[in-house]
Amino acid sequence: MLRTQRARLLIAALGGAIAVAAPVPAGAEDTEPVVVVNGTFSSPTVPAGQSFGSTVDGWNGTGLASATRAEHPKNLQAALTARGSAAVPLSTRLRGVRSGATVTLTWDDNPDKCVAQGVAKRPYTVTVAGEANTPGAFTTNEPNGKANWFLGRTYSFTAAEDAPQITFTSTATENPGCGPLITNVAAKQTAPPLGSPQSSASSDPCAGDAASTPQCKDVAAGKDQISKCPPTDRDCLAGVAGKGEKENAGIDKETQAVEDFGKVPRDQDPNTAAADLCALPNALTAEVSPGDAVVPPSDWWFC
Repeated sequence: MLRTQRARLLIAALGGAIAVAAPVPAGAEDTEPVVVVNGTFSSPTVPAGQSFGSTVDGWNGTGLASATRAEHPKNLQAALTARGSAAVPLSTRLRGVRSGATVTLTWDDNPDKCVAQGVAKRPYTVTVAGEANTPGAFTTNEPNGKANWFLGRTYSFTAAEDAPQITFTSTATENPGCGPLITNVAAKQTAPPLGSPQSSASSDPCAGDAASTPQCKDVAAGKDQISKCPPTDRDCLAGVAGKGEKENAGIDKETQAVEDFGKVPRDQDPNTAAADLCALPNALTAEVSPGDAVVPPSDWWFC
């Protein structure tokens, strides 16, 4: 009996390990939040006393059901998918998603109480661009003349474009003007890796048709000449790049200017320096007589 019990325990442990190692469902790895504009359809608020509003901020849609009409467990407003006697698509773009990202979309749906008990569940689709993204087909809970929300629908896809557009479309044929209500839309993603830097060929300004321009022809000719000169052959390189006569002449002039500046005496007798400076004040005060000033000019300055 003891061996049998141990064997059973071993089998149970292995079974648990196998369950842990089972493949993760598609989309389960998507953990980075995506901003869904007005995903709870709180804007604009349907005016008090009204059941419906005619606009949906951030979405292309037909209107909103008030929180009182929607009767969502979280007291949320909901978006309509039909108006009058026809279905109207409800769509928006996921602005923070780049092409190649995997995305998991979640939302809640409700058949709405405009559908009487006994009528078929309200069908609808969720679509997004991309040949590999098969439209998702969904049906609400059973209509019963009152709110009957399904919480936590999911649909996973791979973005085929930047800011992919998601669209909810009612496909009800019985009483099509009473489509399902949608709210609490959210999304998470796994962003694609950043693109590799541009290759040198794509960043070359003389690549492609630009190679025939005069500027690029001159560059190509210079490259061809330089490629024929070994780095150690100074005479050959001088024939391509020139000998730099103007540059050398400029360097000589700067060198001479520095030398001349260094020869200027920095130290001299104070009296000699003052005598050199006296020419200007003497010229300004030459015509001033002692009676023209309280303090005679001769007392103003060394001069």
